[in-house]
Amino acid sequence: MAANRPSESTANWWRDAAIYQIYVRSFADGDGDGTGDLAGVRARLPYLVELGVDALWFTPWYLSPLADGGYDVADYRTIDPAFGTLAEAEKLIAEARELGIRTIIDIVPNHVSDQHAWFRAALEAGSGSPERDLFHFRKGRGPDGATPPNDWVSEFGGTPWTRLDDGEWYLHLFATQQPDLNWAHPAVRQEHEEVLRFWFERGVSGVRIDSAALLAKDPALPDFAEGDPHPFVDRDELHDIYRAWRAIGDEYGGVFVGEVWLPDAERFARYLRPDELHTAFNFNFLACPWDAGLLRTAIDDTLSEHASVGAPATWVLCNHDVTRTVTRYGRAETGFDFDAKTFGTPTDLALGTRRARAAALLSLALPGAAYLYQGEELGLPEVDIPLDRIQDPMHFRKGGADPGRDGCRVPLPWSAQGPYAGFGADAEPWLPQPADWASYAADLQSDDPDSMLTLYREALRLRREEPGFATTGEPGAPELTWLDAAPGVLAFSRTDGLLCVVNLAAEAAELPGHTAVLLASGPLDGAGRLPQDTAVWLRA
Repeated sequence: MAANRPSESTANWWRDAAIYQIYVRSFADGDGDGTGDLAGVRARLPYLVELGVDALWFTPWYLSPLADGGYDVADYRTIDPAFGTLAEAEKLIAEARELGIRTIIDIVPNHVSDQHAWFRAALEAGSGSPERDLFHFRKGRGPDGATPPNDWVSEFGGTPWTRLDDGEWYLHLFATQQPDLNWAHPAVRQEHEEVLRFWFERGVSGVRIDSAALLAKDPALPDFAEGDPHPFVDRDELHDIYRAWRAIGDEYGGVFVGEVWLPDAERFARYLRPDELHTAFNFNFLACPWDAGLLRTAIDDTLSEHASVGAPATWVLCNHDVTRTVTRYGRAETGFDFDAKTFGTPTDLALGTRRARAAALLSLALPGAAYLYQGEELGLPEVDIPLDRIQDPMHFRKGGADPGRDGCRVPLPWSAQGPYAGFGADAEPWLPQPADWASYAADLQSDDPDSMLTLYREALRLRREEPGFATTGEPGAPELTWLDAAPGVLAFSRTDGLLCVVNLAAEAAELPGHTAVLLASGPLDGAGRLPQDTAVWLRA
């Protein structure tokens, strides 16, 4: 199969692309069985073209028992039958590309499913076998080996070790069903490099790397020790792995975006050196509260750390793991922290929606690539899932105190009149939709000039057509210039006279001098001033 080699003129498309995240299970149900699938995505390609996105990022669509929403992969070369077939994935990639939309797939290199052939073989082979060397198997501590091998804590809470009947323990930084791979083993590296080639040969344009900073472990698997290098986060060995991946990506014109949660800006930037990853997700901006000073600091820090390695920034408000934007911005605490998630948090959805509209214009005006999670363009809120319907392992691993991530994964509403809000025709969706879900339907919003969908479509159109929004990537070229503004107001210019102003203050704000209003997140007041929690794009 021919390699996917973009022309030179489009080689840097990723530097300022608008990328739409698709959680296949909840996007659109093409066969009516209650689960989203590739047929549903293919049927909605015209919607995505009209929305105006440049690429689609698919969360894992591989064969999986879905113990963690598909991030427990049993076979990287097989599409899960619930979603379709490999031939259908190839057809989707090609059809989207013909419409001008590229495809980014999700690779989960830290771990596999406990149903993966390698792990099943390791269980059958027993202690001391070469098959177990592909993972992290250890004897327990104590006289009977009943204590876990170290004091690490799982990303989902509790111990990351599970004991087998033969007495050995295996490591899983996430759910029990997700055993961690041993990246010091050459077969693990070779397998993932072959998987990358497999998908690049099928036409994908990029790869998103899940938990990109967690792959390498201290081989001794020691207890945590204050002052020592972290035993499994941001290990120096990772960079050789990603240099090898970059070499493969360069053969195909493929790009990489890493999920890298790191507080240290200098350490973060190392992953974006010219011979490593192209981009990485910007979690500082995503988690930032709705506060002008904190947002400006997050923007400045982001641009600074990326400029040091010549990489473009990325901007995102929400994803499949994070409380939806209109809900988060409608709460007293508007930032995001996994540890702070609780049931029954009071929310003002009208306030959150107003702020989410303004945040959309802010994020889309910033230099770099923008990621849009499915349903954000519809203004969907977080959903309170009934306790007996929650599926997310994060909820169970944390003893039921955390509502988990299912609330941002509820199947999308497409039609106000169709069964299950148009998601699918026959079976109830895999997660329940609220009674008012149809009021957010895409077909209703499509004809409403004041809807969230209309706002996103117009913003993405302007972002694509106005040269001033382009990210040049030229060394030393200012991509953004802050303007003098009142306290609580963010105002900056791009190139070609484009201005963005966002008012987070309690009072309406004076607008800078301008010749035209290109787009506003809400009505301006009678005097042409910018109301609270409103953003506007202007031409100087």
